[in-house]
Amino acid sequence: MNKLNKESVTGMAALLVHAANIDEIYSNHEKELIKEFIKSYLENGDTNKILIEAEKIESNSNQLLNYTNIIKENSIEVKKDIIEHLWKIIISDNTVDQYESNLMRRICGLIYFPDKECAEIKMSLLNKK
Repeated sequence: MNKLNKESVTGMAALLVHAANIDEIYSNHEKELIKEFIKSYLENGDTNKILIEAEKIESNSNQLLNYTNIIKENSIEVKKDIIEHLWKIIISDNTVDQYESNLMRRICGLIYFPDKECAEIKMSLLNKK
């Protein structure tokens, strides 16, 4: 996986925190999934520190655009990876509500990611459960 700079990873992690918070239940399991994402992009970053920074960014901003602009500039592989991590977080509690589905549709539109591919990622993760 391509390595991204710390600022980009922190911004993307903030988007993952946003997805985790949308159902108003931010579990330790979701935090672990976000830390795994951070580790996959930054080999020697302080994962906990980056997660705390991402949580701060997310709590101060309702603007999805801040996060999606970073993703939009990256390759389709990075976009696919982000979408997969977002779905992992959303389905980690075994339910997908309308707000979570709406969030995913909005993000895919903002980063120019195909809806069909997004749905395929979701189904493949659900089938692994």
